[in-house]
Amino acid sequence: MTAHPRFEPEPWCVRESALDLDTLAQAESIFALANGHLGLRGNFDEGEPYGVPGTYVNGLYELRPLPYAEAGYGYPESGQAIVNVTNGKLVRLLLDDEPFDVRYGQLRSHERVLDMRAGTLTRDVHWVSPAGQAARIRSVRLVSFTHRAVAGISYEVEAIDDMARVVVQSELVANEPLPMSERDPRAAAVLASPLVSEDHGCRGLAAVELVHHMAASGLRLAAAMDHTVEGPADTLVNAESEPDAGRVTVTTVLGAGQRLRIVKLLAYGWSSLRSRRALRDQVVAALTAARHSGWDGLLDEQREYLDDFWDRAGVEVEGDPEIEQAARFALFHVLQAGARAEGRAIPAKGLTGTGYDGHAFWDTEMFVLPVLIHSFPKAAADALRWRHGTLPIARERASTLGLHGAAFPWRTIAGQECSGYWPAGTAAFHVNADIADAVIRYVDATADDEFERDVGLELLVETARLWCSLGHHDGQGCFRIPGVTGPDEYSALADDNVYTNLMAQQNLLAAADAAERHGEKAGALGVEQRDVEAWRAAAGAMFVPYDDGLGVHPQSNCFTGYSLWDFEATRPDQYPLFLHFPYFDLYRKQVVKQADLVLAMHVRGDAFTDEQKARNFAYYEPLTVRDSSLSAATQAVMAAETGHLELAYHYLRETSLVDLHDLHDNTGNGLHLAALAGGWSALVAGFGGFRAGKGALAFAPRLPTPLRRLAFHLQYRDRCVRVVVTPGEASYVLRSGDPIEVTHHGEPLVVSTKEPVTRPIPRLAPLPRLGQPPGRGVARRHLTGDE
Repeated sequence: MTAHPRFEPEPWCVRESALDLDTLAQAESIFALANGHLGLRGNFDEGEPYGVPGTYVNGLYELRPLPYAEAGYGYPESGQAIVNVTNGKLVRLLLDDEPFDVRYGQLRSHERVLDMRAGTLTRDVHWVSPAGQAARIRSVRLVSFTHRAVAGISYEVEAIDDMARVVVQSELVANEPLPMSERDPRAAAVLASPLVSEDHGCRGLAAVELVHHMAASGLRLAAAMDHTVEGPADTLVNAESEPDAGRVTVTTVLGAGQRLRIVKLLAYGWSSLRSRRALRDQVVAALTAARHSGWDGLLDEQREYLDDFWDRAGVEVEGDPEIEQAARFALFHVLQAGARAEGRAIPAKGLTGTGYDGHAFWDTEMFVLPVLIHSFPKAAADALRWRHGTLPIARERASTLGLHGAAFPWRTIAGQECSGYWPAGTAAFHVNADIADAVIRYVDATADDEFERDVGLELLVETARLWCSLGHHDGQGCFRIPGVTGPDEYSALADDNVYTNLMAQQNLLAAADAAERHGEKAGALGVEQRDVEAWRAAAGAMFVPYDDGLGVHPQSNCFTGYSLWDFEATRPDQYPLFLHFPYFDLYRKQVVKQADLVLAMHVRGDAFTDEQKARNFAYYEPLTVRDSSLSAATQAVMAAETGHLELAYHYLRETSLVDLHDLHDNTGNGLHLAALAGGWSALVAGFGGFRAGKGALAFAPRLPTPLRRLAFHLQYRDRCVRVVVTPGEASYVLRSGDPIEVTHHGEPLVVSTKEPVTRPIPRLAPLPRLGQPPGRGVARRHLTGDE
């Protein structure tokens, strides 16, 4: 892994003080703005140069072929891919007929700032054209949280020293060229020009609309722009459109020190059902509402929205400014991914890039939703409602596979399975229990009885039915689930994966409990008493493998009997292993791509004793190579719980800085949303020791040597809990809500909005340093007293 630290740590901003053309794609992902419905990569206003152009509307996709060397029953026939839609970010500038381009002339200064309190991306440039004309350019961009369909750009040009003839071309462009990245040329051909024009037109001198549909999926998209212009009295404005482009041209002459300011408003909408005219009218109406607010109003609404979010979800870290910045960066992007998704998925990359084709995975439920559940629960509920809306597709998939209930997809945009590789796709049935886990966590954190009855119950019931048909009782009465893939994709098609079995067990019990709480609704879903009894029986008899000789849990049955991977013979440049070794070899060895059994200990901690956790963590630490960005967060949480605080700190840095330092050299494809969310978990669940369940909150905080203070907020049952941790003590207070009982290292406390309750943190005996895979250990900072 190669680190690329480019951004100086600031509490509330990510600032790029100098331009590096070699890292454009990474910066475009870092500086992406979104609201869950609409996403704009941080491309330059002028469009070129670029790493990866990107404008995305959540849920809009094109179909693409899934090639197979040999077809098989139940294989998905086509996939879904996110589409780079009509680009409305474009604002091209010409000074005395010279186009502004950072590659030409003199770039005297160039700064971009992502402000996580204002929710804006600001760019300041001092440029001298090849002909010697100087100008200052300032743009401010936002994607509105309060106007779901709307984005805006304030673009300002100031002439310096001399008079300048200025032309600004504000554009909407469909089917813009993209860099070729697909290995399958057929897929690349399909995605090259996916938008088919249906309609275009202008309204007055400053507004343009374009309507397209997807060539294969048929989904319809409308995009529109409108402008207000402030400049000299003789400024001219003209609008024109064609099938794949719309342009508003502003022409003026600026004297030295004079400014031209253009406010560009954008609106996007899509539908599988609405007519062309209805969709066009929809985006025009969105622009009308945004114009009513005005640019300053949009900025004020954005700031107010984020002030409220940070007041409920803020994190403070003293001792490592990079981590404090990264924690807020993570929360900001998690919010951007889910705030206004409203009936759509939260993709693995959010709306920051095309990585993973824009698909949502189990990452959403197990890494992203835990953050939203305790910071912005409405967004978590919306994400689960999206899953609920795809139940008919999941039932059909289960039927195709010869199973009962619902089988949710490993990766998808609209609900259909889009994974063409069975062992690391459909066989990863744990995604169904992961969805159930998110339902359980959400209902516990909100006590939302209506949601449980109308949404959660059916998700729990259908996934419980799946487990009963997927597993079986053996001759000794144990309930077994053979031939599945757990979170570790280097161990596919295994029997009785511990994580899967424990999560299925929780799923079955939760379904039984919910069906009894909501008997009438359960009856309407066809649930009978014998179903509830069968679920409880399967859960009670769930087989959980244990190796008595080693005193550890095998990740799956017989895993600890496999031969060890030859780490000493593996060169550093041969990681990630799946790019250099056959899966057949990986599947037969003790080597772990990402935390699996260790993740089970985090999310089903009730199923393990403290001693088992310590022994298991020590066993799997030297086997886990972290070829997935999902691993470090879980290892951080469990390292902290088992007392390896400094190791947990190093994992915290790895997961938190995965994108700001581009640790996997692929941030240009989009941010690693789950890994960023995992940074929050490492702080709150790791060093805060936070656990929740059955209406109770528990904390067991401890800080590693580098951190002097950690403070965080949690939403729980109409309360906002503030926790402050220092090396010697922790304090708890409610920002709002009725008093609540929590535990601090097992001691019950009643916390209210009055004075904080403070307790000392028990001292921890030093532990020996754990082994790690040779050549694949976590990057360590030099620390005083490092273990």
